Formats: sequence, structure tokens, C-alpha cells
Amino acid sequence: MLEPKMEGPVFVLFLLMGLVLEVESAIGVNWGTFSSHKLNPSTVVDLLKNNKIQKVKLFEADPGVMRALAGSGIQVMVGIPNEMLPPLSSSTAASDLWVRQNVSGYAGKDSVDIRFVAVGNEPFLMSYAGQYLNYVLPALLNVQQSLARANLAGSIKLVVPCNADAYEADLPSQGTFRPELTETMTQLVSFLNTNGSPFVVNIYPFLSLYGSPDFPQDFAFFEGTAHAVTDGSNIYTNAFDGNFDTLVAALTKIGYGQMPIVVGEVGWPTDGALSANISAAQAFNQGLIKHILSNQGTPLRPGVPPVDIYLFSLLDEGAKIVEPGNFERHWGIFSFDGQAKYALNLGLGNKLLKNARNVEYLPSRWCVADPSKDLSNVANHFGLACSVADCTTLNYGGSCNGIGVNGNISYAFNSYYQLRKQNSQSCDFDGMGMVTFLDPSVGECRFLVGVTETGFANFGECSKGLVSLVLIVWGLLLLRA
Repeated sequence: MLEPKMEGPVFVLFLLMGLVLEVESAIGVNWGTFSSHKLNPSTVVDLLKNNKIQKVKLFEADPGVMRALAGSGIQVMVGIPNEMLPPLSSSTAASDLWVRQNVSGYAGKDSVDIRFVAVGNEPFLMSYAGQYLNYVLPALLNVQQSLARANLAGSIKLVVPCNADAYEADLPSQGTFRPELTETMTQLVSFLNTNGSPFVVNIYPFLSLYGSPDFPQDFAFFEGTAHAVTDGSNIYTNAFDGNFDTLVAALTKIGYGQMPIVVGEVGWPTDGALSANISAAQAFNQGLIKHILSNQGTPLRPGVPPVDIYLFSLLDEGAKIVEPGNFERHWGIFSFDGQAKYALNLGLGNKLLKNARNVEYLPSRWCVADPSKDLSNVANHFGLACSVADCTTLNYGGSCNGIGVNGNISYAFNSYYQLRKQNSQSCDFDGMGMVTFLDPSVGECRFLVGVTETGFANFGECSKGLVSLVLIVWGLLLLRA
């Protein structure tokens, strides 16, 4: 058997409505920006281009990010946050405003190459308890009409990224959508099919492993398993294929078995949990990429891998919420400063990841606990530092979990100090902190030095501002009604 090539595009054939469609399969990345230390967007775009990454998925249309992507040739999926679904579902003026500011506003010379707009992000998630269920389809229709009015409906497709908990089964061939979603999913998939859009799904074998002590670890990877799942004549040796085919079966049951599928998020974190580490992330992501680009497909779709996959994620995001787990801040194939965490061949022409260029760091100095001081009353300072800065690597399973009490204090002090741009007062801690020019990193536990932030709009403020503007428009329309 020939070894599958890792370089160049893979062309996938889909049989859809009696037509043979040739689709270029590609590896993209998710670019999230909930970071305490943001790289300049132009630096990130250069990182993407230097690594020959031609597809990127955004969760919102941050102006600084969009401007940096203009003229880059990178294909973009732009997201609409879930909290905007209610106004967009009931107001065409609100959807017109969103499209004008986030899509058509970046058209023209040196434009952003927007290919998809994601209407919501996992809006059917079980933990939302149906909060957005009734808003998705009306919002989808309104945004579609707004794109049509802007003469963009032909070139930009709408999608709705779904979590894998939208469907369920004991075996892949038994896959069905959750009963309360069946009607909505049938209407959604009909819309996608009519408009030439793929079904976008997020698949996370890591979360299956993290959430269940009985989940066999080797089944999460692509290197063979002693826990294969037999489903009729089909044998599943990895969780990704099993999950993917459960979706295929669910789509088949509602009459759309040939629907093209894009994997919107898939990856493995490197820190913050026992099963989250660099070696596991490298093994999973490299195994996944090789599996996808081998053109092997899955048992229910032999020879037909997903249209595209978007690795989650490009960079670590140290400001993400950690309610699901401390690993949430450590999904990046690159660290927050654009440095590759491990060797990875994306199959895009480079054999290994290339680091970000021209990163502007703060001076090489760190804040640590003063060894000559009494640290018995440090608890409040430690708590304050970690409530603002990222200390997730100190927890059980983290890369800094074993550095001792004084090491923990120093790590917390330094994280806060770097977050405050090395302001001298931010290393005081009632005299218990001191600045050092010797790197206090220990083994795999890295004491970071922050980066300077230039040319990056405040993502959260921009997002809230746009949401507020849309809500104002929506409110005015309701008042007039």
C-alpha cells in the first residue's frame, strides 16, 4: 500500500442530488481572541501565511482582525455570537446592519475573502436547555435575505456549527438527532442543502476521554486500539470516525445522507488536565491530519473525508472561561505568543510549524516571591493575582503543578505582573514580591513574559458594542410595532 501523501490538497467527490461535485479538502484553524496577551493581528496573519494555512474560522468579526486579513487571500468563516440570535431573528434591520458592518463593509479592493458566515456557535448545545432553539432558523433566513440584498448570497454561504451532542446513538449506524431537535434539524439541513452549504459539526474525542473514566484512552487516537467498536460489518478503531458516522446516520434518517460535512472544531489541549499534554496533543492532531489527508474516509463514507477540518485552535487563549475545565485555555497548536508547542506537519507544504515572526515582547524580567520575606499572609494576594491572571497550569494535571508552594506563589505573582505590562507596583504584593532578571521557569513549567499589544482593537469591547447597537435597533423596532 502506498504511503498517503501529506502535502498538497486532497480532492473529494460527493454524490449529491445526482451530480458529482469535486470539493477541495483542506486543513484550517480556529482563531479565537480571548487572550490576556494579544498578538498584533498582522503578526497572526503573517503566522498563518508562513504556515500556508489558507482557511481560518473566527468567532466574531473583530475589526482589527478583519483589517489584518484583508488582501491576505485567506478564506474566512465569520461567526455571529449566540446572544445576537434573538434580535437577528426578529429584525431584518438588525440583520442588514450586521451584514453591512461585518461582511459587505470588508468587500471591494483588498477585501476579506469571506466564504462562510456561522449563524451562532453550537446554539443547540444541551446545556443551553433550548435557550436559542427558536431563534436559529429565523435568524438564518433574515441573514440570508440581508446577504441577498447586498448581492453576496451567491458567494457567501451560511452555516450553523453544531456540537456533537446534537445527535446520539449506542452505535454509529443508529445515529439520530435528539428528539427535541429533529424538526429543527430537518428544516436547517433542508436550508443548507438548498443553498449549497455544508453541515458544520464540532467533534472532541478529548472531551469524551476527559468526561468519562470508562472511556478507553487509545480509542481517542488514530494509532490502533484494543477497544474497537463493531457495528454490523463496520469496525471503528477511533472515536472521531465513530462520532462522524453517527452524524452521517442521523443525516441519512432525515433524508440527507450525502450532505457535505465540515468539521468546524477538532483538537487536543496541551495543559490543564491529566490527559491534556504536549505528547497527547501532538499524537492526536498529527494522527487526525494524516487520517484526513489519506482520503480514507470513514466506514459509512469510504474514500470521502470531511470537506474541511478546522483545528482548534491556532493560539492559546488565557482569558477563556474555565468552567468546562482548566484545559480550555490551552488548545493552541501555538502558545499565546505564536511559538509552536510541538512538531506538527499540517500537510500544507511545510514539514513543521513555523513560529511567529517579529513578536514584540516586554523586557525579560519576572516577578517572583521574595525568599527573604515571610509569606504566611500571602493567600489574599495569591487569590487576587489568579482571579485576574491565568494560573490554570498550577492545578492538578497542569504543567506547573509540581513546583512547590513558593513556586506557585511566584508563578501567580508573575502572571499578574505580566498582565499588568510589568508595571512596577504590580509586583509589590505588600513587599512580598520582587523583580528578577533570571528566568524562574522550571522544566516544562514556563514563566511567561508578556507581549506588547499594538494594532488590536479590544475584542470584547468591540463585540459588546456591536451587540449593543444591534439590540438598540431591535428595541426601536419593537417600540414602533
